[in-house]
Amino acid sequence: MSNAVTELPTPWAPKDIPSNIYKPKTPFAAKVVEIKRLTDPESANEVCHIVLDLTGSDYTYIDGQSVGVLPPGETDEGKAHKLRLYSIASPSCGDCGTGQTVSICVKRALNFPHPPGVCSSFLCDSKPGDTVNITGPVGKSFFMPPVENGNMIMIATGTGIAPFRAFLKTRYSTRKNETGHNWLFFGCQTQKDFLYQDELDSYPKETFHQINAISREMKNSEGGRMYVQHCLQEHAETIFEQLKDPRTYIYMCGLRGMEPGVMEGLSAAAESQGINWQEFLSDLRAQGRWHVEVY
Repeated sequence: MSNAVTELPTPWAPKDIPSNIYKPKTPFAAKVVEIKRLTDPESANEVCHIVLDLTGSDYTYIDGQSVGVLPPGETDEGKAHKLRLYSIASPSCGDCGTGQTVSICVKRALNFPHPPGVCSSFLCDSKPGDTVNITGPVGKSFFMPPVENGNMIMIATGTGIAPFRAFLKTRYSTRKNETGHNWLFFGCQTQKDFLYQDELDSYPKETFHQINAISREMKNSEGGRMYVQHCLQEHAETIFEQLKDPRTYIYMCGLRGMEPGVMEGLSAAAESQGINWQEFLSDLRAQGRWHVEVY
């Protein structure tokens, strides 16, 4: 694989990456600007898009970074609740366009028979005007392609779509003249669990390609539930034709449990194209074109 591509001047040279501007002992008290449920009210999964006001802070971030949230209160042992990290769902200019907000995509964690997640419940129950203590940002590598007309293959399940929402909003707003293609493989349980679908539908079909895996409503070729790894295998030829182009970068984001299945799917997809996946993956990593963020 050749590296003969034109690199763009980027704001994410190592010395310029914003990192831990605010720390757990010195967080910034952000105000909730907006909270909106993303999943259908009838869905068993509650996922919210939450916009936080950064006015008065020095908080800056790059698409692909994460923000820390310090939930209020203490544990039964009298200790402060631990910090939680959330992938940032807004472009670096914020949903407001001026860099004065940061947005996150939060799923209320249900842990039956135990109580719901402390931080996710705090955030999903918040209202405009409420204070959220935040830290960060963190993250030094999960960034958009630093090449002219780069292509992106994005693999996400659930709230793992957050950084890709940021990437796509940047691609179709501030980098409009680029001709790179964007492939989003998105997995969820039911149609009621789609996230940001109205926004995704607004992107030009010439360059934006969305492939969905609705696990409880779609069947794979073997008659079982459809997951993103099955979609990857079905689109193997396209994926590896794209990846042979040194301008193509591939990303994975979501729950850690998705990673083994996705890796198996990519391995099978590569094999169907006569490609040794481990060797191919090694090249992608060496070229900085393979990015994974699981939690």
